[in-house]
Amino acid sequence: MPGFTTHIGKIAVLNQDQVDTDRIIPARFLSRVSKAGYGELVFSDVRGGDFPLDQPEAAGASILVVGTNFGCGSSREHAVWAIQQAGFACVISRRDADSPGYSDIFRGNAANCGMLLIELNPTDHAKLVAAGSGSSVTVNLPDQTVLIGTEELKFEISEATKLALIAGLDLIGTTLQYDELIADYEATKLAFVPSAVA
Repeated sequence: MPGFTTHIGKIAVLNQDQVDTDRIIPARFLSRVSKAGYGELVFSDVRGGDFPLDQPEAAGASILVVGTNFGCGSSREHAVWAIQQAGFACVISRRDADSPGYSDIFRGNAANCGMLLIELNPTDHAKLVAAGSGSSVTVNLPDQTVLIGTEELKFEISEATKLALIAGLDLIGTTLQYDELIADYEATKLAFVPSAVA
C-alpha cells in the first residue's frame, strides 16, 4: 500500500461523538464477497437531507473531521475500507480527558489498512470545526502537524504506527522485512514431530 507522508486536502466536518461502526457501514453490507464497493455505502443509513457529508462544501473532501470515540461498537475492517473508498486519506478526531479519539479496534484496523488517524486536543480540534467543511488543510505525518491557515496543530502518534504508515506497511509487510532472519531461524530448527503414543 502507498506510504503516507504529507497530504493536502479539504476537510469534511462530521462533528459527532460516539459514531459506531454500524453507522459507518451497516452490518447488512458485511456479507459482500468483494473488498471493493464500500465507499458508496459509507453512512448509508443516515445520508441525505442535512447530513454534513452531503453538503456542497464537503464535496471532494479527503480529510474527515469527527468527534470523540469514533469507530466504537463492533469490530469490522469494512468501516475503514468504506471511509478510504469514499476518498478520505485520514480522519481527525477529538481526544477528551475521559474519552479517546477512537476505539482501540478501529485504531488497529486503520493502521493495518494504511489510514492515518489523528487525535487533537479539544482546543485545536475546535479550530478545525470552526473553519468548516471545505477548508484546506495540510497534514504532515513526519512532523506530526496539521496546518490550517497559519495555525499549526501538533498531534501525537505511536512511533511504530507512524513508521509503518510512512513506509506503507501493514502487519504482513512489517513481518516480511525480517524474511531472511525468519528463514535462517527456521533452517536451524528441526521440525517438531510428536512421538507416537503407545
